[in-house]
Amino acid sequence: MPSPTVEDVSKLVREIRLEHGLSDSPFRIDEVRYADGKLFIIAHDRTDKSVIIGNSLVIGKLRERLGVRQVTVYSNLDLEIKRRKLDEAEKLVKGTKLEFLTPIIEAERRFPPRDWPEVKGSLKTLIFLSFNARALMGFAERLGLPYEAIGLRHTFPKLSYEPVEGSDRELFFPNEEKLVEIAEKRGAELVLSDFSFGLNWKDGIALLNPFRLLHIGFFELKYLFGFDWPTRVDYEALLEFVAKLTYDGLMESTDGARIVWRYWRRRR
Repeated sequence: MPSPTVEDVSKLVREIRLEHGLSDSPFRIDEVRYADGKLFIIAHDRTDKSVIIGNSLVIGKLRERLGVRQVTVYSNLDLEIKRRKLDEAEKLVKGTKLEFLTPIIEAERRFPPRDWPEVKGSLKTLIFLSFNARALMGFAERLGLPYEAIGLRHTFPKLSYEPVEGSDRELFFPNEEKLVEIAEKRGAELVLSDFSFGLNWKDGIALLNPFRLLHIGFFELKYLFGFDWPTRVDYEALLEFVAKLTYDGLMESTDGARIVWRYWRRRR
């Protein structure tokens, strides 16, 4: 289909908001990009972004009206923050055994849309299956990294991994020292997990959260690699984890609320 224009999308957003009783709030769209059935809307600022999203109702109806597979809204500030994070990421990997990630960092600077080049890594990798377990495995497979996956027992029944003992809090805040010790015993040079940082080094072993390093949010990860709900969680750690992702711009508040509600409802 031909790419919708800024005017086309703006008109539809206004119509949808009025049809569903939402206020006729002013908003500004700076750019619209279309690729492979996905529509990317670049809003002028975060207030404009909120109006366009409309508690997910507006973009859901927008997707239906336009007949596209996915609609995502970013603000110019979102993309500027991402570019700055990528500048930092490039410095962190330069001159290290993770320098092979540089072409992906460069590709992410041109996002949206996302178009990664073929990149192959050879580092022996240990994956600790934390909250974004499927995405961590998907990332390793996409880069051809030889890996072993470990995780808390009975947490991801659909995934294949070696069960290890640990507290439910580790699902959100992995135990770095324990993972470095396991990696050393297995000869792994790289550990992937949902660390609270992008990249750190301990005893020559790289501890990497690729999604923080590349500043890729939870919503995008679901579409990139899929998502499996953990069967066991630490509720306080869940709240802390979601709050930090939201604060750091890696999770929309609506997604965070849905996740928290899903587990809190089960707890009652």
